[in-house]
Amino acid sequence: MTFVPSARLLRSLLPAFSLTVILIAIFYLQPRAMSYFGLNLLLNLALPIAFATLAQMCVIAVNDLDLGIGAFVGFVACVGATWLNESPVLGIAVLLLCILAYAALGALIHLRNLPSIVVTLGMSFFWLGLALLVLPTPGGKAPEWVRAVMTFKAPGMPTTIYASALVAILVHFALMRSAYGAVVRGVGGNPRSVERAGWSILKAKMSMYALAGFFGVLSGISLIGLTTSADANIALRYTLLSIAGVILGGGEFVGGRISPVGAVLGAMTLTLAASFLSFLRISPDWQIGAQGAILIIVLALRVLINRAGKK
Repeated sequence: MTFVPSARLLRSLLPAFSLTVILIAIFYLQPRAMSYFGLNLLLNLALPIAFATLAQMCVIAVNDLDLGIGAFVGFVACVGATWLNESPVLGIAVLLLCILAYAALGALIHLRNLPSIVVTLGMSFFWLGLALLVLPTPGGKAPEWVRAVMTFKAPGMPTTIYASALVAILVHFALMRSAYGAVVRGVGGNPRSVERAGWSILKAKMSMYALAGFFGVLSGISLIGLTTSADANIALRYTLLSIAGVILGGGEFVGGRISPVGAVLGAMTLTLAASFLSFLRISPDWQIGAQGAILIIVLALRVLINRAGKK
């Protein structure tokens, strides 16, 4: 009896397959990358991108889109490199307010029935302006404890791999295996049924936006732990990278269809893709287009798998 993988199984394996292909290509071009030091260098910025991707995933889960996550991460980085370092109590209070602000943003979008793209795009300018007020010029200094955590060398494999795996598993169980996780995903898939069942769509959206803010804070803090300083524009590209990471990881813009594990794998794939393109000596001006081409190829494979599954 021949085992034929289902279309659903193939779709779930596609993010891991994409990551594996990129890794093999990098090891082929640069064999010395197949080491602890090489992997650590390749995946140096993977964790901040993974956190930003998870933040975007939480918003996409409720059928919204966040075009301000990059600017938000930049603002958090500026706060982390200044207030959190100089006055920890003030810094922590500001970061908690940021999470509450994200929850309020979700409430505003739901109650006023506003398009999330427009609102979050406007918020991106707000976060960028605040970042410039906090840190007008690049500088600041990451707190020593943040630096120590982000530069910790775990045995066997780089810390980034352990941390990414742990975060992916925790979020997977929280959103894909819990009762409330099914509810918030239902808000993106069938909100009327969720409301008829007695659950509050407002609370669900506020929860997911707050969770997005939490991951955005983790992204900004982890970023300054690696760069040791901050800049208001340090993470603007994270907006597009986070969207690409979610989609590359198997998520969809509608229907509440997400994959926390896939999102983290997608973020790591995009991080490695930048190194792969550098090894090919592709100009930085063309690298964004090349990353887009990789995303299109993966999406095309997903379409083929879906069509094959319907036959």
